[in-house]
Amino acid sequence: MGLMHKLRLPGPGETLPGRSIEMPVPPMHFVNGAGMKPPFPEGSETILVGMGCFWGPERKFWQTSGVITTAVGYAAGSTPNPAYEEVCSGLTGHNEVVLAVFDPEVVRYEQLLKVFWEGHDPTQGMRQGNDLGTQYRSGIYTYGEKQRALALASRTAYQAALERAGYGEITTEIQDAPKFYYAEHYHQQYLAKVPHGYCGMDGTGVACDIAPLAELVVA
Repeated sequence: MGLMHKLRLPGPGETLPGRSIEMPVPPMHFVNGAGMKPPFPEGSETILVGMGCFWGPERKFWQTSGVITTAVGYAAGSTPNPAYEEVCSGLTGHNEVVLAVFDPEVVRYEQLLKVFWEGHDPTQGMRQGNDLGTQYRSGIYTYGEKQRALALASRTAYQAALERAGYGEITTEIQDAPKFYYAEHYHQQYLAKVPHGYCGMDGTGVACDIAPLAELVVA
């Protein structure tokens, strides 16, 4: 197969079968020692996003005040419990994603959306910089109507800001959060283990103003 098949999502009957066994991951976060898997602290909330290669975005989130724990994995495809090589083949439909659990009393969801929008270029389709493939697409996967409303409103606001700066149309997919599959242990908190490892994050330099989202926030 050539490169083109990796730039489109696989159709019915094209995806790999996967497996029933879950990927084993460390019980504790390498950076802060928090739990990597549920149950998470009472009152905490979750954000799930795709921003290209997941190593850099995970670091960005664990460095954000109010974030309790993070993990990288795969979501929004069809193959159950995929391996990294399978995701890279373009035949799972999955995206490389970051899951961040946060304390909403310390950091709000819309503040994390600002981290998301400013941390990558959401206009690039099935790529991010030099990384090409469906697993590098931009995505927000929402938990509940409040998150969905905020994600959609933020996309509209950021689109206007990008257009003023000369950028094209946002290609970010926004959909209900699908099942999250943990990535292999060596991917978790990778840039803390390999400080000078590859990081493909490269935002547009355009600020995301989240102030207009305040009216959508409900108690």
